[in-house]
Amino acid sequence: MTDITFYKTTAGEYQRFVCDGHAGYADYGEDIVCASISVLVINTINSLEHITREKMNVEMDEESGIIRCHLMNQPLKETSKALMDSLVLGLTQIEKQYGKNYCKLTFEEV
Repeated sequence: MTDITFYKTTAGEYQRFVCDGHAGYADYGEDIVCASISVLVINTINSLEHITREKMNVEMDEESGIIRCHLMNQPLKETSKALMDSLVLGLTQIEKQYGKNYCKLTFEEV
């Protein structure tokens, strides 16, 4: 299962997110859930970096399926907030369609 945790401030600002694990929906190379999650997460990180120029610290380990993204500037630019909201929307749809056994979202206040 892929656990995705979004950390938001008490004011509702995205601070960081962690994507942990492989979905396990199908065999490696055929897992459409894992691939979908990866595309959404990596595209969001790339968009934050190249389009909005957000400063962030990103750590990835493909083997274990961990992606950590810490957004350095607070508050985020409006465009960056929209990108993060879009990421949450896409992941929520995956969670609804395939179930929490494969994709589980959590939100924590920091």
